[in-house]
Amino acid sequence: MPKQKTKKSASKRFFFSSTGKVQRRSIGQAHFNGLDSGNQTRKKHNDKQIHPHDAGRISRLLPYA
Repeated sequence: MPKQKTKKSASKRFFFSSTGKVQRRSIGQAHFNGLDSGNQTRKKHNDKQIHPHDAGRISRLLPYA
């Protein structure tokens, strides 16, 4: 049986936590961050969890993660 391929676009966007939950980086971190308040900047530092409904589809795209 052939090997499964990893979707590279998904591997660059999503990752798994140590407990197995699918996570993503926060959006809006690239530029124009000086305009944000301190609260907004700190919120961007945290990773966001993917909803469990979507986590199954993403885990199928990343068979070896």
